[in-house]
Amino acid sequence: MNTRNTGMRRTRRTVIALATSTAAVSLSACGVVDGIGNASGSASPKKGNDITVGLLLPEKENSRYEKFDYPIIKEQVANLTKGKGDVAYANADQDAAKQSRQLEQMITDKVDVLLVDAVDSKAIASDIQKAKDAGIPVIAYDRLAQGPIDAYISFDNELVGQVQGRALVGALGSDAATDKVVMMNGSPTDPNAAQFKAGALSELQDKVNVAKSYDTKDWKPANAKANMMEAIQAIGLSNIAGVYSANDGMAGAIIDALKTAGVSKVPPVTGQDAELDGVQRIVAGDQYMSVYKSYPQEATAAAEMAVAKVQGRSIEFDALTRDKVDSPTDKKIPAQLVPVVALTKDNIEDTVIQDGIYKIKDICTAKYKSACSAIGLK
Repeated sequence: MNTRNTGMRRTRRTVIALATSTAAVSLSACGVVDGIGNASGSASPKKGNDITVGLLLPEKENSRYEKFDYPIIKEQVANLTKGKGDVAYANADQDAAKQSRQLEQMITDKVDVLLVDAVDSKAIASDIQKAKDAGIPVIAYDRLAQGPIDAYISFDNELVGQVQGRALVGALGSDAATDKVVMMNGSPTDPNAAQFKAGALSELQDKVNVAKSYDTKDWKPANAKANMMEAIQAIGLSNIAGVYSANDGMAGAIIDALKTAGVSKVPPVTGQDAELDGVQRIVAGDQYMSVYKSYPQEATAAAEMAVAKVQGRSIEFDALTRDKVDSPTDKKIPAQLVPVVALTKDNIEDTVIQDGIYKIKDICTAKYKSACSAIGLK
């Protein structure tokens, strides 16, 4: 995957602002009015506003899919089509076979375009080929599915892992080189998990001692907790200086395992997704950090890409997919990689609260009110 070395080190909002202004200038220069190219006449819409976007999401363990992705995409499609467009939605509940059936049903129902967040990126390739054979464009959403996809939108996943790994090394301080760390990676069927892991290892290798590493089946917190209990038995509770957790759901289970084992002070534990429980654990000092990814930005851009693709707005579509990525089955796939930011107790107000993901009252419930006040969150 291509990574952007300089832009990603800026603040998230600076990157977004620059990308937005650049796209706007590009579209203006190409004679795009309301997203439709009129300079050459070659980008006339294939369809009008009466379109159906098929949305396949992978699971419900992570609250983001039901709370953010689906409703935002649905609202944005409606906005872009003046209320005439619709979203056909299905969630696979972490079942690849179920998702295959859902995708085939959407082909039967003749949706106009598919947004697919794959449970199993390899297994779904044949279904994506069926969609292409039926003339339905496919955009891989959040996870890079194999097969003949038209585009991909996600976060810079290797950067996510780098941010997590760098934060963990920083939290361990001068003793990091001799400290023993447990790595709790995501599902082996999720290509994002491999990218998170690679990014994290680029920061952790030669800086810490990775004493145990696990790939967690289906991203399930219960599996992560069982793995962590095994690691505690193998390494010894007092010898674990930190834990790389690929997401917040697993981080919560890992912290439960550490507390169950009798830890006096929870060592630094990373996370990802800025889930409400994760943010509250950060406030309380149980979880060290998370990675905030702007789901509204990703979901909004995905809807824009889907509508532009099906309506034949090639200039707008190209402006939304300036990056390129490779999958095991295809090269130089048009893509948009959305930037990320490390979330700690120091920037909660400047990220999830400012972006409207949560209100202070959501985070600072009675249980966390004192901890919130201690960090000036009130």
